[in-house]
Amino acid sequence: MRISTTIFLTDETISPVRLARELEERGFAGLYLPEHTHIPVERATPYPAGGGLPREYARTLDPFVALAQAAAVTSRIALGTGITLLAQHDPIALAKQIATLDHLSGGRFTLGLGYGWNKEEAADHGVAWSTRRELVADRLALMRALWAPEPTAYEGEYGYSARASEVWPKPAGGAPRVLLGGAAGPKLFAAVAGQTDGWMPIGGRGLSESLPVLRAEWERAGRDPKALQVVPYAVLPSAGKLAHYAELGCEETVLQLPPAGEDEVLRVLDAYAEFLP
Repeated sequence: MRISTTIFLTDETISPVRLARELEERGFAGLYLPEHTHIPVERATPYPAGGGLPREYARTLDPFVALAQAAAVTSRIALGTGITLLAQHDPIALAKQIATLDHLSGGRFTLGLGYGWNKEEAADHGVAWSTRRELVADRLALMRALWAPEPTAYEGEYGYSARASEVWPKPAGGAPRVLLGGAAGPKLFAAVAGQTDGWMPIGGRGLSESLPVLRAEWERAGRDPKALQVVPYAVLPSAGKLAHYAELGCEETVLQLPPAGEDEVLRVLDAYAEFLP
């Protein structure tokens, strides 16, 4: 199993360059970064984990800028988002960013997508909360049209369209791997099967029950059963937990690092070394 990591990188934590170099030197498989553009102070949306919102949410680095730094000082580790809030982006500009990062990194980018939880943040981007799932599907389809090998037009339903255009560079493999995050359920699994390459379950809980349901939906969509990728995300690891994921067919797990300074993060990487293959 590949062991990757995720962290809330901020202006107060270890730097992207130092972390990426340490991950590659130590044999970790990848680095995934979350995204929040801003956190409105007058926030009515409760934090999903309960309690007060942790400090790092409002200080998060832009994931694409940070991953570009990481790409420049490494040659092997995978680079990804976990997650990109696609409904909050201009999809034409984001398609160019992603293609550029994937091209310059030699095809190492994974696009982790999500619908978000902070209604106020989304509203400031003009997102109607009730249509956020449809917005994500529409904008992903537009980006795929821009990544197509031949000029391909796309007529969107939610504010963005693109006429057939020359768009270069292309992602290294034609399109990056796309994984969808979110809680298990019929709507999410239909989106995973219909739009993406797999699922990023946060924390990895309940996979024994949910994976058969997802696999059935995947096959109903006509997808190759062997192609489904399930990547448990933001996991606090134990040997038993990782062995369980491997038994379920997961080939990669993403471990949570603390949003801390260099010394603390490197101590945790030392502790996580026992889980490396």
